[in-house]
Amino acid sequence: MAQYELLLPKMGESVAEATVIKWVKQPGDTIDLDDTVLEIATDKVDSEVPSPVAGKLVKQLFQENDVAQVGDVIAIIETAGTSDSNVQESASAPVVSEEKIDSIPGLAQLPVENVATTANFSASGRFYSPLVKSIASQENISISELDAIKGSGADGRLTKDDLLNYIGSKNVGAQASPTPVPASAQAPAIEKPLPRAADVPPASKPSTTSVSGGDEIIEMDRMRKLIAEHMVMSKTTSPHVTSFVEADVTNMVLWRNKVKNAFEKRENEKITFTPIFVEAVAKAIKDFPMINVSVNGTQIIKKRDINIGMAAALPTGNLIVPVIKNADQLNLVGLTKAVNDLALRSRNAKLKPDETQGGTFTLTNVGSFGNVMGTPIINQPQVAILAVGAIKKKPAVLETEHGDVIAIRHMMFLSLSYDHRVVDGSLGGMFVRRVADYLETWDFNREI
Repeated sequence: MAQYELLLPKMGESVAEATVIKWVKQPGDTIDLDDTVLEIATDKVDSEVPSPVAGKLVKQLFQENDVAQVGDVIAIIETAGTSDSNVQESASAPVVSEEKIDSIPGLAQLPVENVATTANFSASGRFYSPLVKSIASQENISISELDAIKGSGADGRLTKDDLLNYIGSKNVGAQASPTPVPASAQAPAIEKPLPRAADVPPASKPSTTSVSGGDEIIEMDRMRKLIAEHMVMSKTTSPHVTSFVEADVTNMVLWRNKVKNAFEKRENEKITFTPIFVEAVAKAIKDFPMINVSVNGTQIIKKRDINIGMAAALPTGNLIVPVIKNADQLNLVGLTKAVNDLALRSRNAKLKPDETQGGTFTLTNVGSFGNVMGTPIINQPQVAILAVGAIKKKPAVLETEHGDVIAIRHMMFLSLSYDHRVVDGSLGGMFVRRVADYLETWDFNREI
């Protein structure tokens, strides 16, 4: 019998690791070709790992909630055929357990920093991913120091971001520490009167939440925790400013009502307003390319591609942002198919990790919930996000050659939140106005 090493597959650019969230197959289970062996989660999306061979699962090399790197051997599958002598010894070697660490010859003589390379667990039993251990080694952080860092991952696990934040605060603290001054060089002390009790601010106390007997405590799931961290990070990173525009989209609404039945019959796809919004945004980005940037310190990175993310609500109540790559190169039919496909697979948790990466601008449709406008939070590292509100029939003043008249029109609000570090009010205002112009001047006789 031959043994096949199942590797953690590449899941897109910038995705280097994934967490094992569930083993679908257990040791001894029979596996058919393309059967799902396990479910994994990245910081963006959950996905399944299928088996490229048929056989029997012999060994799981990672436990649930363990973090594996792309290319790691995660399981051994026994297949029919002659024995394969080329199976890597490391893949079939038993995982070193916490109990066996002390029995390794010469371990006591090793520096503490090197113990992390021997096993995934510290002496305290805490698990560290290979990426975290690598960063710790580069920064000369010992295992005992790692054990003292509070983790935000599952079961208090230390994530890469936790470690990087710790290193950043440590470096800032080192820079802020004043240089000791000799006692002889210090200025003479000046006696000051003691402050009055009324002048002393009360000591800050951690806020507490009152929970009554009828309240329900719900632990955030993994995706909600990630969303929360990302939103807080965005607000602390970018000074948010929001500009609003009201648009008369009557021609667009009437055109879509006119063509939707024929379009569905011809393309076997329903046409919604979302691909129309995406097309208008892509055109406006070409007119104002400095809205399609990101920030790296004091550098502005101007993006060549126009990759538009569309925020989609999941049945769980969480949010995910699949990305339409090179949206400016697709016609309206192509945009419609892309929007419908990504939306469907988002709801069914079938997105690939790469399909949530690389966005340069985000569109969110708050109108789908009946909201007329919103002030969205920027999806970092982008610098702008557009919210489109519900389309409502309203009386509006129209200018005609015979004078002004009041008519019933289809009106909607567009709101653009942008990073005021690099996008000024003039650019932000002109951009959202240009998107509205493309929607307002929609050709009612447009062929599709």
